[in-house]
Amino acid sequence: MISAVRTPDSVAAAVGHAAAGGWLMAGGTVVMPQVNNGAVGFPELVSLRRAGIGGIELDGPIARVGATTTLAEVEESQELSFLRGAVRTVASPTVRNLATVGGNLFVAQPYGDLAVCLLALDASADITGPGGHREVPVGAVLAGGVASGEVVTAVRLAVPAPGTWFYHKAMRRKLNSAAIVAVAAVVETAAGVVTSARIALGGVAPTPVRAVSAETVLIGRPLESGVLEEAGRAARADIAPFDDAYASAWYRSRVLPVHLRRAFLG
Repeated sequence: MISAVRTPDSVAAAVGHAAAGGWLMAGGTVVMPQVNNGAVGFPELVSLRRAGIGGIELDGPIARVGATTTLAEVEESQELSFLRGAVRTVASPTVRNLATVGGNLFVAQPYGDLAVCLLALDASADITGPGGHREVPVGAVLAGGVASGEVVTAVRLAVPAPGTWFYHKAMRRKLNSAAIVAVAAVVETAAGVVTSARIALGGVAPTPVRAVSAETVLIGRPLESGVLEEAGRAARADIAPFDDAYASAWYRSRVLPVHLRRAFLG
């Protein structure tokens, strides 16, 4: 049972409460349902809302997005306007007004879609804990979380050049639905062929994954339907699909090539 709710006014204070066994909460869209259901193994909640780790800053091509920045704020941001379409596929406006960038890193289904984008963007996470500050790839956070007492304070990403960002999400409903397949990618071309590719997938594994096999297929080849279908089939080697209320593991694997192609060609 929760015995106290802490609202620290600094990162250092938040780290102290977390290290003492508190359960970190930003927007509360994941934490509060578990609290209400009694599925809590922590004595205290530690709200990050007053810790001063929100906001979006741009330094050249590098954006620093505070961990408590809401998805609605990302959606409205001019600096991150390329992400607007992806963010609008996440949950509902009500949830996006509360859900945060940092919290999205720790959610697989149903609302971890921004994390798929961050993985494709090769973003990094600023983390502060009892041992000090460190910066790690978002992929490492998605794979292993953070240590006890640590707080994600921001994510950093390079804003992609125009025409290099691609996103597509297949859903059961137009709004407020988990991904059957989500594809986010930064792909650069020159002289009609792919020179670099970084593709991330959601909905096809317990956490977002890189489609390294698909990237390998694309390098040195044009972004054409046949090549993309081949890349989609290759991507099956990188996924660990599952059954849920939205789709079966078999179906997710079956339609992956179709949706990877649609991410690039529509």
